[in-house]
Amino acid sequence: MRAFLVRHLLLCVSRIFISTSLFFSESFFLSPSCKLRRQFNLNGIHRAGNVILGGLFEVHYSSVFPDFDPPGFRHAMTMAFAIDEINKNSTLLPNVTLGYSLYDNCATLGIGFSAALSLASGREEQFLPQENCLGSPPVLGIVGDPFSTFSIATSNVLGLFKLPIVSLLSLIVFNINDRQRFPSFFRTIPSDAFQVRAMIQILKRFGWTWAGLLVSDDDYGHHVSRSFQSDLAQSGGGCLAYSEILPWGTDPNEYKRIVDVMTKSTARVVIVFAHQMHMIQLMEEVVRKNVTGLQWIASEAWTLVDGLHTPAFMPYLGGTLGIAIRRGKIPGLREFLLRINPEQHHSNDYENSMVRQFWEYTFHCRFAPPPADWVEADGALCTGQEDLENVETEFLDVSELRPEYNIYKAVYALAYALDDMLRCEPGRGPFSSHSCATLQTLEPWQLMYYLEKVNFTTPFGDQVSFDENGDALPIYDIMNWLWLSDGRTKVQSVGEVKKSPFKGEELTLHKDKIFWNFENKEPPKSVCSETCPPGTRMARKRGQPVCCFDCIPCSEGKISNKTDSMECTSCPEDFWSSPQRDHCVLKKTEFLSYHEPLGICLTTTSLLGTFICAVVLGIFIYHRSTPMVRANNSELSFLLLVSLKLCFLCSLLFIGRPRLWTCQLRHAAFGISFVLCVSCILVKTMVVLAVFKASKPGGGAKLKWFGAVQQRGTVLVLTCIQAAICTCWIVSASPAPHKNTEYHNDKIVYECVVGSTVGFAVLLGYIGLLAILSFLLAFLARNLPDNFNEAKFITFSMLIFCAVWVAFVPAYVNSPGKYADAVEVFAILASSFGLLVALFGPKCYIILLRPERNTKKAIMVGGTHTAAPSSPLSETLEGIPAQLFFA
Repeated sequence: MRAFLVRHLLLCVSRIFISTSLFFSESFFLSPSCKLRRQFNLNGIHRAGNVILGGLFEVHYSSVFPDFDPPGFRHAMTMAFAIDEINKNSTLLPNVTLGYSLYDNCATLGIGFSAALSLASGREEQFLPQENCLGSPPVLGIVGDPFSTFSIATSNVLGLFKLPIVSLLSLIVFNINDRQRFPSFFRTIPSDAFQVRAMIQILKRFGWTWAGLLVSDDDYGHHVSRSFQSDLAQSGGGCLAYSEILPWGTDPNEYKRIVDVMTKSTARVVIVFAHQMHMIQLMEEVVRKNVTGLQWIASEAWTLVDGLHTPAFMPYLGGTLGIAIRRGKIPGLREFLLRINPEQHHSNDYENSMVRQFWEYTFHCRFAPPPADWVEADGALCTGQEDLENVETEFLDVSELRPEYNIYKAVYALAYALDDMLRCEPGRGPFSSHSCATLQTLEPWQLMYYLEKVNFTTPFGDQVSFDENGDALPIYDIMNWLWLSDGRTKVQSVGEVKKSPFKGEELTLHKDKIFWNFENKEPPKSVCSETCPPGTRMARKRGQPVCCFDCIPCSEGKISNKTDSMECTSCPEDFWSSPQRDHCVLKKTEFLSYHEPLGICLTTTSLLGTFICAVVLGIFIYHRSTPMVRANNSELSFLLLVSLKLCFLCSLLFIGRPRLWTCQLRHAAFGISFVLCVSCILVKTMVVLAVFKASKPGGGAKLKWFGAVQQRGTVLVLTCIQAAICTCWIVSASPAPHKNTEYHNDKIVYECVVGSTVGFAVLLGYIGLLAILSFLLAFLARNLPDNFNEAKFITFSMLIFCAVWVAFVPAYVNSPGKYADAVEVFAILASSFGLLVALFGPKCYIILLRPERNTKKAIMVGGTHTAAPSSPLSETLEGIPAQLFFA
């Protein structure tokens, strides 16, 4: 509401001033002179010159603090010193004497605005204008006002006439549109935009993501509040727990409410953009309620205010971090201040001379004629001969020249701009027809043109120039309030924040110098929610700022995201989240390994079976001339043992990490080895049947179809069919290694996919077909004579073989991962051992343990079964080994 009233006031004043200007123009045609409509009663100090510069300063406080302000008067005298120094400089503005008109704004908008209008229109009540009302204006430029709101009011009107205003303390943020609205506004102090960014950098440096913001109820405070919230949100550096406006004047209920908000908040950091009068009223309420444990961050407006360094406030304000105007050095200023004397500064209204008021304030005296009450109280009279060296006054304190340094730069900026303008060569000027400005026809907008391009270096070494928005190169000092044990307060510099053309904005802090007003002497924590630990993500609390959140554990397979704390990041394909969910680890791999117990057992069994086959083969080779070996077709027996050995060995291809070649070879080797084995058994069964069929009358002719060539050919053809099946399968849809993550999310199960289910089914079906055929033939021959009836053993072996593989199918389908390979290996080994034991166990028993039965007679007659030697069966058997068994 107050901001609205201020803007409305500015609009009204602007209209009044424009109307007054129009009145001047119209009166020119009605009267030979121009007249002032009103003469303001102002407190000022003046000095004559060829060119006058104006100044607006706070020499007195407002009605709330009606005291004289020595620092404010020092600011005014700093401008007087700078002008005096320029006048003594033979190279800068030679033959030109600068004068000044300095006014006191009394920290009041109405008075400050009236003073600005007086500077623009002059103090003469009537003057005779030249033709077309031309001539030099009363002042060419104004230094001030120290208040942002006052600067806006002044620039809003004087900007219409392009009168340059160089502010020393106005921090309000301007944008491009504002620059068009205030074209003649310049400043030697960084804007609030830079101060806000500097404070945000401090918050981020100490990890303070939860803070409160207090601002004054004026344009300065409102602009800061909007800028701070916007920049803080963009930087992602934190959130505001609360944002309150400190009222002007005395409003104890409002200050009480604000302190209650601060007390209830969990934010331990409080940022205050306000003035001394606000802070005093705020701290009185803070002390009353004993609100401790807060870290204060001060804006430039009150960082260096001594009025807050009181024993009552410092227990609460100790350790304050603040932004301060850059400190500079102005040689000769203190000597100039010591030479100030009321006799040097005369005024038409002598009672309103700022020097007289300063003198009376400093020496506690009154100039004649004194007020009646002063005489009655035996007050001292001022003589003007008092010595400033003999009094202790902050007016002479030049150790911290901050606003003064900005004033010094502002005056020199106007002087250098004027010097550049007067050095213009006719015909090469920047104005129409390449003309130059002259001292006699000088207009403020011409000086503004040169002020925009000014560039110089101060004796302190700082470069001064203005950008397109009228801002100087920003730099601030970072200050810290050190509360000493003896009760004194020391405001020390602990760093700086600046912007350079090449490095951008930089914050430098000396943390070891900072005094923290806490028991642990460490910076406090000020967060709405603690940082989420690794393995969790942030989940915003409904209806609260983004800095207030819960920490939710990341789900399996995801880890906390370092760049986006609101989301968890999924691990790459071959990785899985660690138990803490803070990083990704390689997934465990699973396959039937040689190093695990199951793999070791299967490998051992496979090698044992291979070894037994080798031993049996050795026995048969060693006893190859015996009837037992010869009567049972030694060549087929040898080939059968070799195929069984291959069956045992092919199981090793199912153990170990699957590779492309092992996936392709394992089923092909398995299928071909077993077909070779079963085809040998099938031929063996067919030969046994053929032999006994030949024992019948007229059956001998059938034996020619079961000679050695036919047996080899049959085995070869049957085996080649399986080889063809395997080749077609591998070519059309080759088995390949596959990383399966469906069984376990945190594991990679390496397995061989068959590629073509049809191919795998045909392979097994062909083996099964041969096995069933062998089983049926052997079953039909089961009642043949015992001694020659190998069909019983073949029947038993095929029964075991078929039982194993029938059981294999459902077990294989329902076994995941490596267990499917284990089931297949077990089936291979079980069926191989069944064939080996059933077919070769009885023969080895006779060969090794019952050699008396390993004779031709025992084989042909043996046991209770007797046959006459001259019978057809005996005659047929006599010829079988030579013809069929490859004796």
